[in-house]
Amino acid sequence: MKGTLYIVATPIGNLEDITLRALRILKEVDLIAAEDTRQTLKLLNHFEISKPLISYHRHNEDVKSEILIEKLENGENIALVSDAGTPGICDPGEEVIKKAIEEDINVVPIPGPCAMINALIASGIDTKEFTFLGFLPLNKKTRKEKLKEIEESEKTIIIYEAPHKMKNTLKELSEILKERKIVLARELTKIHEEFIREDIDSLMEKIEKLKGEMILIIEGKKIENSNQENMLNKLSLEEHYKYYEKQGFDKKEIIKKIAKDRNVSKNEIYMNFIK
Repeated sequence: MKGTLYIVATPIGNLEDITLRALRILKEVDLIAAEDTRQTLKLLNHFEISKPLISYHRHNEDVKSEILIEKLENGENIALVSDAGTPGICDPGEEVIKKAIEEDINVVPIPGPCAMINALIASGIDTKEFTFLGFLPLNKKTRKEKLKEIEESEKTIIIYEAPHKMKNTLKELSEILKERKIVLARELTKIHEEFIREDIDSLMEKIEKLKGEMILIIEGKKIENSNQENMLNKLSLEEHYKYYEKQGFDKKEIIKKIAKDRNVSKNEIYMNFIK
């Protein structure tokens, strides 16, 4: 019988954020595949867990994936962890997860901390629709394409950035964001956790003094009202309804908004939906 690959989320700072289920799985598995065994050992020692560790990171992913798959095929249960947060999200893990699925090995997520989600929910910026871009590419051409994507996106954008590169990234963003809101979240769940909600120019002035893990939450591009009205009125009533439904509005509120967009009575819109 084949083993199970558990994708275990671990704390991003505060060790109290680990779940009871994560602790149980870490105690029960045969082996833990860790991005940095030294970092994971600190976590295991804190919770008095003793398990064999195997290093699994970006530079050995191909080789170690094969080793892990072989062990899973032989019936061993393995927990995959990154240095912090959820494996596979800008961290190693994606490769072995894909291979496990290809080999019909059971893959089980053990949910827990995820830096980008925590940054988003406390940012004060729209959470209904968002795009996670991870770290911006270093290649000039692809980086330019990503910056263009950020400029044109009507959805909230989330990006990670290293502290020593943040000033340059903010400078590039300042040329395209105009009046859009931006929030910098840093050191989440740690002693110096901070959310900086300032305009991008003010942020650039103080960025060199800031340290630690950083995440940027960027407000989506606002649609000009006239353009939005033209776009909405070209939709069928059903499409118009779904447009607002996706934003989380209830039926009563949706009918009110459609009526306003189309400059007709609410009753007229309502009658169309009860036919």
